[in-house]
Amino acid sequence: MRDPAPRPAKNNLPELLAPAGSPEAFRAAIAAGADAVYLSGKRFGARKFAANFSDAEIEESVDFAHARGVKVYVTVNTLIHDREIKSTVDYLIWLYSIGVDAVLIQDIGIAALAHEMIPDLVIHASTQLTIHNAEGVKWAAEQGFSRVVLARELPLAEVKQIVQDTKNTCVGLEVFAHGALCYGYSGQCLLSSVIGGRSGNRGMCAQPCRKPYTLVTATTDIYGRPEKLHTLPARDTYLLSPKDLCTYRHLPALVASSIISLKIEGRMKSAEYVAVVVSAYRRALDAISAENTSLLPDEMNNLLLAFNRGFTGGYLFGDRHQALMGRDAPDNRGLYIGRVSRYEAKTRTASVRIESEMIPKPGDGLFFIDPEKPEEQFGFSLNTIPVRTKEEIQLVVPQQVSTGTKVYITSSVDLAAHARQIINHPSATLRHPVPLDLTVSADNRGRLTLAGRIHPGDGREIPVSHTPDIMLVPAQSRPLTAEMMEQQMRKSGGTPFVINAVTMQYSGDLFAPLAELNRARREFLAVAESALVAASRPSTEQVEHVKTRWLDKAVDYPGTSPAASLIKSPAPLRLGVCADSLNTVRMAAESGCDVVYFEPDIPVSTTALSCRLPHPVGIKEQIRMAVEVCHEHEIPLVWKFPRITRTAFSKTVLPIVPQISEMGIAGIMVENPGMIHAIRKIAPLTTIYGYTGLNVFNHVTVKELLSHVQQLTLSPELSGNECRFLISAARKQEPGTSLAMIVQGINEAIISDDCLLETILHCKADAGKQKEIFYGLRDSTGHIFPVHIDSECRTHIGNSAELCLVDHLPEIMDMGITEVVIDARRRTGACVSEMTRIYSSAISATSIRTTDAKKQLQALKDRIKKCSTGEITTGHFIRGLKES
Repeated sequence: MRDPAPRPAKNNLPELLAPAGSPEAFRAAIAAGADAVYLSGKRFGARKFAANFSDAEIEESVDFAHARGVKVYVTVNTLIHDREIKSTVDYLIWLYSIGVDAVLIQDIGIAALAHEMIPDLVIHASTQLTIHNAEGVKWAAEQGFSRVVLARELPLAEVKQIVQDTKNTCVGLEVFAHGALCYGYSGQCLLSSVIGGRSGNRGMCAQPCRKPYTLVTATTDIYGRPEKLHTLPARDTYLLSPKDLCTYRHLPALVASSIISLKIEGRMKSAEYVAVVVSAYRRALDAISAENTSLLPDEMNNLLLAFNRGFTGGYLFGDRHQALMGRDAPDNRGLYIGRVSRYEAKTRTASVRIESEMIPKPGDGLFFIDPEKPEEQFGFSLNTIPVRTKEEIQLVVPQQVSTGTKVYITSSVDLAAHARQIINHPSATLRHPVPLDLTVSADNRGRLTLAGRIHPGDGREIPVSHTPDIMLVPAQSRPLTAEMMEQQMRKSGGTPFVINAVTMQYSGDLFAPLAELNRARREFLAVAESALVAASRPSTEQVEHVKTRWLDKAVDYPGTSPAASLIKSPAPLRLGVCADSLNTVRMAAESGCDVVYFEPDIPVSTTALSCRLPHPVGIKEQIRMAVEVCHEHEIPLVWKFPRITRTAFSKTVLPIVPQISEMGIAGIMVENPGMIHAIRKIAPLTTIYGYTGLNVFNHVTVKELLSHVQQLTLSPELSGNECRFLISAARKQEPGTSLAMIVQGINEAIISDDCLLETILHCKADAGKQKEIFYGLRDSTGHIFPVHIDSECRTHIGNSAELCLVDHLPEIMDMGITEVVIDARRRTGACVSEMTRIYSSAISATSIRTTDAKKQLQALKDRIKKCSTGEITTGHFIRGLKES
């Protein structure tokens, strides 16, 4: 359903959208002036480690917000297992029934079901859907989304272009404006999943990007395995830790951009944090609305003190590399105030040369870090009054400190008091007082009636009436005049309302005590508040209609995964190979695969071209040569698009798509729904294949995508049992469903727009030579994660262990998989040749099922160990993801 109010009407400002990880933070957000608040229940939210909301707390919060003209969005933005589909839709129906203003969704199948079953439920595309191009927004419009939360990697110019290119869709665009940044594209990051089984796609991210790593390099053998590994010197160790986003100083540009919502990240943060940050942005936006572009300078100190890892304008405002990353530390920096100029051991006093207007007070938290010896950092709570001279302050410190040590305030008693003031006095910051027209009448018997019309701002008028149990009596001496009556009835303090027009139908010659009149007014406003809340909910008939519709269909979605009946693939098991060079295409074709998915690595953006030499062979020529190789061996070649296809890629590549048939290309493989939409529009007869970036997690997603796609690759985060149930359910609906599974290769754990090697090599990491030179990240346990920089200067980080399911092929074949895939990107020709031959033999052994097939598969697995990169793993195939 389209959002009935996609843009806030008042002064054309974008919506200020605040986070709430707890009921306390929710109240703080509203008190601080948020236009809308997003939160999660105890299930299906992408921040499972936040306090979150019980069902009762959600309902209470929705009513509280609606009574104050504030919207509430609930996140249901995780991938959903087949066993959870029924309970998820039940939950969505309940959210609809209590009047939530929108639901944020990641799972494509769940979005389709929500749109079908609850067409009046407003749905927003979560940033977990990784929508990063205009084509993705157009796809979202087709799916019934009213809003898209764009990927955080987009610069403002690209966002504005997407706004322009999608203006006819009626889909609003939302961006993050403040808070923590992920290192990789949201929805595509599996680092926490591959390290510890806690998936960000299930709300369980353990934030391994905030851990220390060292960068290593090595030469490689013929299989691409690292030899003579050594550490690259680097000053910093938190190589994957970004700074925090802060667009406070850029708000005029954001307001002018036609973005409809500015989102503050922070559902893991305290109520005090929410109050301070939302208040700062509220005041700044209101200043812009009043054409006062000189923003409030004191608020930057408050934002820094609330929490920061160092601030950056993010990709949104062009920050990259050191301006974007906080590789020296992953935690709160506080507010920098100066450096130690000297230390007196006798008095344990440090003199600090002040470089800030803010001076610490007793009770403030202080942090000291020596840039030359960062491991010797310490902090403490100040319990003495600093002695100040003209340019310095003297602080009593608990330990010796070196000259040059930096000093930060990490917590402030003044800021805490400021936060409490915001939270405890919400009427002072009530953002959306609701207009109410009032008619006061008294009949000839003295019976008082209060009637009105509420104007919530969306074009509706809500009638309300109340007859209090008081009677006006003839006045003995001083009658209650109409003016006095109106003066009492106009009072609305402490309520969500502001009284607009007052119509008096009263002669002015009766009397009632003021206390009684005040009671009547309070009762009326309470009735009005209840009417306002009730009007934001669908009617009982609407809810029952939705429930009946779902009841007829819910039988197809059992609450638990039954023993799935085996529905084998209608065709023999195929072997596909993903390759990214002409050499590996040739080796895969010569070694017996059935299809090659070719992903040429070619720069298309001006950023990439500025720091890379142009690829010696153009896109069309590379593909032509790859097609020739495959046709020599009578196998199809499918052109694989990269996972991230930004605007520059679309402009360069999409014009070629209508020509693929004459080029001999069998189809195109994609990893984001925007490309599905684009290809269908410009070349509707093209065969499309879907890869893992689509996050195929349940059979409803399969059904939704297979209306446009020939074959889908299942998510590598599914267990074997989950795959079996998914395939069985999908085949019951469509027996010819074609599904693939990756069985060999290094799972991509992160894709990031940060060029990790630039820190060390300053953009000299030649993408063409990275198969000869190995780069990796070593964690604290000694595991090494391969690193590759592509021609767009994006970082790809792989799992430290290579996926290998060769000995599980009988089980995979029995569950009905159509095709098994070797992900051979970033591998050498020798490795691809050997792996392809091994799996070709394994498929033959599995198909025949000889008595010694198990022994044959074990022997083939032993061969794989000799050419794999590092250890091998079954991934999540056996145990699945952790759920708690």
